[in-house]
Amino acid sequence: MADAKRYRATGRRKRAVAQVTLVSGKGNITVNGVDVNNYFPYETLVMDLKQPLVLTGTENDFDVEVTVKGGGFDGQTGATRLGIARALLEVNSEAYRPTLKGTGMITRDARIKERKKYGLKKARRAPQFSKR
Repeated sequence: MADAKRYRATGRRKRAVAQVTLVSGKGNITVNGVDVNNYFPYETLVMDLKQPLVLTGTENDFDVEVTVKGGGFDGQTGATRLGIARALLEVNSEAYRPTLKGTGMITRDARIKERKKYGLKKARRAPQFSKR
């Protein structure tokens, strides 16, 4: 297994950063050394994470190793999904790119938390107004 080709990519979403490595295998996914079903608390997150593999029909062709830091479960799932999609483009860009691009898998979701402004309680929430 030492000569197996590794495909690496990075995915980001909100505050989460995921380093993804694809190795030819049987379809096992490990996140931070733990099985994906034990790491993420909801089945919908796992389904969302596997979407690029399902769309390209490669869910049983690669073992996925992920190191993810920062953010919450939703951000980590999105970062991992983008990392998997980018790694699949390294495997075979010509075959997988139209499918992944058409479903929005290789687009980085740039939405992040807006900063808090002075005089306000949150980014836009003003203090409660009192007439008297």
